[in-house]
Amino acid sequence: MSRVIRYQAGLQPPSWGLMNGDGTISPLVGSPFESLETTGARLRLNELQLLAPVMPSKVIGVGSNYRAHATEMGRALPEVPKIFLMPPSAVAGPGDSIQIPPGTKRVDHEAELGLVIGKRMSRVRSAECMEYVFGYTVVNDVTARDFQRSDGVFSRAKGFDSFCPVGPWIETDLDPGDLSVRCWVDKELRQDGRTSDLIFGLRELLSFISSVMTLEPGDLISTGTPAGVGPLRAGQNVVVEVEGIGQLSNPVVDREDREHVRAP
Repeated sequence: MSRVIRYQAGLQPPSWGLMNGDGTISPLVGSPFESLETTGARLRLNELQLLAPVMPSKVIGVGSNYRAHATEMGRALPEVPKIFLMPPSAVAGPGDSIQIPPGTKRVDHEAELGLVIGKRMSRVRSAECMEYVFGYTVVNDVTARDFQRSDGVFSRAKGFDSFCPVGPWIETDLDPGDLSVRCWVDKELRQDGRTSDLIFGLRELLSFISSVMTLEPGDLISTGTPAGVGPLRAGQNVVVEVEGIGQLSNPVVDREDREHVRAP
């Protein structure tokens, strides 16, 4: 099992590392998408800040990919995956604030399993797709629901800075077939689903998406959310958990309240 993190220690530039079983960090020589060779040094977790463990060229979301969620949103089950793009600038890390922008009346949490691409991928058959997966992470696909409904498209609703928290790390050794995906808001359980309920499984998603666009190492696919999406408001804390990976925790703030917004 390898848990790959991205971190910053003091004023040093962001770096990659491996989370060890004793809670220490082994810095990597370079990018984990090239090698997991470590420098031999050891760092303590309390000496650094965890960052989003991805720097994707693109983030691909999948809409209505759990049966119960499609039903709660009043949508028919899709015949092909409903994919959309989110800007890399929406990515935030563990502990970063989810910033509610002015003008929106409802911002929702969406707990999701994230899939991280490990090597360049284009038009790959379903049977071979999992060879291109580097690992898995936790994603909160935050959505301005009123903007989504009024616009009829997802770009503005999901594109705000901080609307795609990811972390706390990438788990490289995991069977994703039947994992629990849960979300709590202020310790209230809001979402509780399993990846076995996905309408389109990971192989099917990867084959479909790679038939549309070339995927690069580090690209992130957010695979859909189970039922139970609900509103967030400033002052709350949201925790998303995927079994076998861990928990991703983020406070919710008003974007205009600069005192409580951590700089990217």
